[in-house]
Amino acid sequence: MGRVAIRTVFTELMGVPHPIVLAPMGGSAGGALAAAVSNGGGLGLVGAGREAREWVTRELEIVRGRTTAPWGVGFQSWSSKPSDVQAALEYRPHAVMLSFGDPGPFADAVREAGARLVVQVSDVDEARRALEVGADLLVAQGAEAGGHSGRRSTLSFVPVVVDLAGPVPVLAAGGIADGRGVAAALALGAVGALVGTRFQASSEALVDGEVVRAILEHSGEDTERTRLLDIARGAAWPARYPARAIRNAFLEEWRGREAELERDEGAKARYREKAQAGDLSVLPVWASEAIDLIRSVASAEDLVRLLAGEAEEALRRAAGRLGPEPPESRPG
Repeated sequence: MGRVAIRTVFTELMGVPHPIVLAPMGGSAGGALAAAVSNGGGLGLVGAGREAREWVTRELEIVRGRTTAPWGVGFQSWSSKPSDVQAALEYRPHAVMLSFGDPGPFADAVREAGARLVVQVSDVDEARRALEVGADLLVAQGAEAGGHSGRRSTLSFVPVVVDLAGPVPVLAAGGIADGRGVAAALALGAVGALVGTRFQASSEALVDGEVVRAILEHSGEDTERTRLLDIARGAAWPARYPARAIRNAFLEEWRGREAELERDEGAKARYREKAQAGDLSVLPVWASEAIDLIRSVASAEDLVRLLAGEAEEALRRAAGRLGPEPPESRPG
């Protein structure tokens, strides 16, 4: 049987072949990575994160110059300013994703610019707020995700958001690193999947080689959710969003001592000095619980097609396990 592309509300809404979206990972999802994902048939999102305006401008120039396919940009609502989003909208992204905080201050500008408003949510209250501000698309993120997240798990959280959202489509995120995860997201009622860590191990990601090596060499059991790295970095992330990273010597030393670290300026200064030097004994390596499934580096363009093909095959296998329809359920 020949391959049949998966069509969902998302692929129709965004005009892309595959229901796969690049997570807008701050600092690593730059213009080249976003363009490669879009060129592969997914939706690439530049991760504005907490990056300087100059960085964001440069990367938006890159993505706009390297693809004619739909692309977008992502911001952290808790730390971004309306002027940051307005500046990005001048590049005419097809979508703007808002995460971690109230999307309200940014929603009108995104809609007025004609971009799709995508809001990532990590609990039911956030999902309700996203619907209130008129999100075109929700992203239900589970705690299996690499980097910052809420407390809910992907498997149980996605259907809750799908039911709550009604006609508003939902993407699944958190712990999705291969096509089977994409297929599972569709089975849960999502219209596609947002994928992060898998694209960290791509040739276009703005990631140091040692970080990629750490992702390839570790497993999900080697990750944990923590606030320690944000405290040490002096990153004012809301406490409700701990971050999943690969364990390192710093985490082993300070685990359970968050309050003490908050007060120890010397320890934080030593941490920042080592992190600046790229020392992986302290440096955050944000990584999904699904890193067991990542064992090679590839072009992001190829990865999109690989994930889509694996998802199609997984759905076919699942459909093949269905028996004949019971006679009493047949019409007539």
